[in-house]
Amino acid sequence: MKEKHMELEFDKQALDQLLEQTLKGGRVDQNTVTGLAKQMTKRLLERALQGELTHHLGYDKHAAAGRGSGNSRNGTSPKTLKGEAGEVTIEVPRDRNGAFEPQLISKHQTRFEGFDQKIISMYARGMSARDIQGHLQELYGVEVSAGLISEVTNEVMEEVKAWQQRPLEPLYPILYLDALYVKIRHEGRVENRAVYVAIGVDWSGRKEVLGLWTSANEGAKFWLMVLTELKNRGIQDVFIACVDGLKGFPQAIETVFPQAQVQACIVHATRASLNYVTWKDRRQVAADLKTIYRAATEEQAQQALTECAAKWGSKYGAAIKVWEDNWERLTPFFSYPEEIRKVIYTTNAVESLNSTLRRTIKTRGSFPNEEAAFKLLFLAIRNLTGKWEAIQHWREALNRFQILWPERIAAAMKRA
Repeated sequence: MKEKHMELEFDKQALDQLLEQTLKGGRVDQNTVTGLAKQMTKRLLERALQGELTHHLGYDKHAAAGRGSGNSRNGTSPKTLKGEAGEVTIEVPRDRNGAFEPQLISKHQTRFEGFDQKIISMYARGMSARDIQGHLQELYGVEVSAGLISEVTNEVMEEVKAWQQRPLEPLYPILYLDALYVKIRHEGRVENRAVYVAIGVDWSGRKEVLGLWTSANEGAKFWLMVLTELKNRGIQDVFIACVDGLKGFPQAIETVFPQAQVQACIVHATRASLNYVTWKDRRQVAADLKTIYRAATEEQAQQALTECAAKWGSKYGAAIKVWEDNWERLTPFFSYPEEIRKVIYTTNAVESLNSTLRRTIKTRGSFPNEEAAFKLLFLAIRNLTGKWEAIQHWREALNRFQILWPERIAAAMKRA
């Protein structure tokens, strides 16, 4: 007891000296702070572990109750732990029978709780293993191997699998579908593979990434498989599906969700049109196309298209044809008030996510396999979606949906 009292008094005196020096405006050396933190952490952990052993044995050290008990203390073993304070070596007590299983610091634990999350957080922000190693060494004075970083981040894969297979809501009023391309090693060679991303807007107006899928390239046939999987995971109905101009995409959606309205992305249509326009005329053509999708009604939009065709059709017939051929898919948003139009006339919601994902993975030349790509993409999504807020003016959208499809909403509520 005297020894413990002296140690506690030492810690108290050292801490008091440090605080006094700080309050007087004296300069506190960072090494002193780190050293004191390590020392106090070490002693706190060792005392806690000794307390665990006492509880395990059922008697205090040197107590008469331990005589003839069949088990006793058997010295200590050193263990080095990595953490934010750097590396700390502690003495872990043992019992003679080898039955003691510490709970505070488990037998195979080499890192403080929370240290793994630091690694995962840095990895999720696109830092490479080398970057993470350098950061931890510079910030905490801890050396970690690339193998340790891989081991820590690989633990996320079970969470990825559970996330990818989780049950979904029976109704998502709005569904955004798009893909991005990622360099992944596949069958011995690096290739650009399409990663399919689906975002659903739930009944409360919050966006949710429903899953990730990958194939050699983006195609309606693969999207059909993705949509079928979403239905198998619980989605029974979708009001509006917002997509790009991929051929066959609307048909794939209507095969799985026959009542869904398919809204082709206005931004994609504009880009596709401008691909046929010279740089000299591009600004003026873009301004004229804007009069189409900024019209108050579909009739006014049709009139704007007619005027645009009269003005530019002879010179850029292919650009006008993009709108004429896809008119049925481009105009559903005119059925809704301005607040909802802003939400559904473009796939910006998923394109914004994809843009963030591209920034996260740009430091990687390529991924060794799909699992490695999914691991990083999932972590980036988890970081980003935690900041997402409900869509603005969602109450107005709900009121319109209630008027248009009360039976579909009632049916979804029964399944929930």
